[in-house]
Amino acid sequence: MDHLEQQLPAKKAIEQISLDILKGSKSLGVFPTPVDRIVNFSDLIIANGIDIKSLQTKFKDYPFNEALISGLSKVRGFLDRSGKTIYLDTVDQSIQRQNFVKLHEAGHGALPWQKSTLQFVDDDDSLDPSVKEEFEREANFFASLTLFQHDLFNHELNKLSLSIDSPMKLAKMFGASVHAALRRYIEHSKNRCALLVLENISPPGTQCKCTVRNKFQSAIFSDTFGQLIIPETLGYKWAFVQDYYFQKKMTKTKNITLTTENGEADFIYQFFNNTYNAFVFIYPIGEKKSVIKKIVAIESFVEEKPKKKTKIDKEELKAKISQ
Repeated sequence: MDHLEQQLPAKKAIEQISLDILKGSKSLGVFPTPVDRIVNFSDLIIANGIDIKSLQTKFKDYPFNEALISGLSKVRGFLDRSGKTIYLDTVDQSIQRQNFVKLHEAGHGALPWQKSTLQFVDDDDSLDPSVKEEFEREANFFASLTLFQHDLFNHELNKLSLSIDSPMKLAKMFGASVHAALRRYIEHSKNRCALLVLENISPPGTQCKCTVRNKFQSAIFSDTFGQLIIPETLGYKWAFVQDYYFQKKMTKTKNITLTTENGEADFIYQFFNNTYNAFVFIYPIGEKKSVIKKIVAIESFVEEKPKKKTKIDKEELKAKISQ
C-alpha cells in the first residue's frame, strides 16, 4: 500500500464507509464495479460536461485558481454538495478515468468530516496519487478502495501470473484505467516488481526524451533493492524510451540492467503505451509466481465502456469479506 495511504489518520473510517456503501448499494462482487449505482446510492447525480466559465458564474464565491481560469489546468470533476451534483469532464477522460473521478467526488460527499466544504474542484494534480492535501488524499483512497472493492482485487490478483497482462486484465474486470490497476497491482503484490509511468515523449524527428511521471515499487522490491535510481528525464539510451519514441503499443519481454540503491541488478521489463502515458513494468530476472488460473494476454486492451456485469460466486465472496 502507498505510504501516503498508510499515513491517513482516517484510513479505518474510510474503509468502513466504503464497505458500507458497496454493501448498501448491492455493488460488492459485481463486475465491472457499478460506479453509477454507487453514486446514485450516495444521493448524488452526475452532470456531464464541464465549462469553467459557467462554473465561475454559477459558483461565484468559489476560489478557482488562476491555472484553471486560464485553461492551463483542466477541471476533471466538481462536487456541488448543496446541489448534490457531480460535474464531470466527459471529453478528455476515458470512461475508466471518469469512473475514478466519480468515486473521488462521491468520497468527498460521503466522508462526514469533509461536509463543511460545500464545493470541491478537482484537476489532474488533486487526483494524482502523490497529492499532499489530506482531503484529496482521503477522496483518492476512497475512490481506489471502492473501485477495486477492497480485498476482492487482491483475491483476483493472487490468481494471476507476474506479468503486465495481469493488471490489464484486472483493469477490464473492475472497470478501472490501466494506470490505476497497474499502480494497485504493484502496491499489493507479494512479488518483487515496480512500475514507471512515463509522459511527454518528444515528437518524431526531434531529440528522443521523456519524463518520469510516477514510480511505484512493491514493498518486497524495496526491501530487496532499495529505490530504483531513475532520472526525472530519460533519453534514447533507455530501451523503453525507444519503445515510447517509436510509438510501440506493447513490448512483451526485454532484459535490462538498472541501478538501485543496493547496486546494479538485471531485470525484465514489459512496456505498454495507452496513448495517455507509457508504462514500464519491471521485475527481477528469475522472479516467478504460481498461477491458479490460465492467463489470457490482453495486448489489444482498449479503454472503453464494458458491456457486461457479472457476479462473483457468493460462497467465494463470503470467504473473502465478512458480511
